[in-house]
Amino acid sequence: MRILTFTSLFPNAVRRELGVFVYQRVAGLARRTGHQIQVMAPVPYFPSWLPIRRWRMFREIPNAGTVGTLPVVYPRYLLSPGIMPLHGFLIFLGCLREASRLHRRYHFDCIDAHYVYPDGFAAVLLGKVLGIPVFLSARGTDINVFPGFRLIRPMIRWALNQAAGVVAVSAALKELVRSMGVPADKIRVIANGVDAQRFHPVDRATARRELGIPDDAQMIVSVGSLVPVKSHRLLVLAMAKLAKRNPKLRLYIVGEGQLRANLAAGVKEQNLQECVFLVGGQPNETLKLWYSAADVSCLASLREGMPNVVLESLACGAPVVATHVGGVGEVLFSETLGILVEPSVEGITAGLERALQRQWDRNFIACHAHARTWDVVAEEVERYFVARRGLARSGMLTS
Repeated sequence: MRILTFTSLFPNAVRRELGVFVYQRVAGLARRTGHQIQVMAPVPYFPSWLPIRRWRMFREIPNAGTVGTLPVVYPRYLLSPGIMPLHGFLIFLGCLREASRLHRRYHFDCIDAHYVYPDGFAAVLLGKVLGIPVFLSARGTDINVFPGFRLIRPMIRWALNQAAGVVAVSAALKELVRSMGVPADKIRVIANGVDAQRFHPVDRATARRELGIPDDAQMIVSVGSLVPVKSHRLLVLAMAKLAKRNPKLRLYIVGEGQLRANLAAGVKEQNLQECVFLVGGQPNETLKLWYSAADVSCLASLREGMPNVVLESLACGAPVVATHVGGVGEVLFSETLGILVEPSVEGITAGLERALQRQWDRNFIACHAHARTWDVVAEEVERYFVARRGLARSGMLTS
């Protein structure tokens, strides 16, 4: 098939790890015989005279490039900060000319759009103009949060029902999509995969030596952006309880975000400066060291789709303590892999205490995770796209 992948979350020259999980799925599909893929990753237009520092990076993104072996174009669209109901229309308008040019050249069979809003909504509009089917992938916030906005919900529902098919990365997301009036047989659950070449166990002593972590410490790692939904605050409060009983316990929080100063203040308030460390953002390729060095990985999120950090932790042999939200329970379906807890200080404390006292079979955990590679995911996506396009051609496609 000739496929136009459409998503604003895709690696670029400035942010090389942006949407790496989208890249991995698309790259896996491109490796399969018979597919030609062009990526369109719209970015906001940034006029040079605007003195807004955090937007300046958009000017540094080239108009086109290559990520891995995938050709990518980065068309610009006008951004209206704070007016989310317009974002989908603005992305559509900003991409229409380039999408039309590419379609005249390649004659795409379908559009593969990631995130239902605003990207998916814009992609469905493009599909209507170009006369090609659109597949939407629901990944988390687009279905967990955005339908709660009164003006956005109708656009999400319209896009879902107009799409040729919908991929949900978890069964929990599928149910939310179905609750918006989308037929169940139109939605396919295709969970994320893991890059086994990047995420694999490293000798623990070696990993700790490279990271400068004491060999005799009991170590917890938590990887994620420092934003409210990741709820690192609960983890810090849990550490305040655990550290009193275990002086060798250490927590390393890997990530950056708007709550860094608040978290640092919380660590100081709890007198945890000697056992809780905010290590900042780390390159994706070094995360295997953090997971391999840790006794346990922890995710304290209040809301999730299908969190990649859980899959990556397991692929490195690290058991996971995670809040039972979204699709997390579909990954940690057995206590041989980790422990599910409630999103509370008490739940996280108890779960971590159990995990730290237990002997885990880290080789089993890693082998289990490595069974679901991105190539496996790509095969499932391919089968679904082909089947839905077949129904469309026969006139049997449901909407």
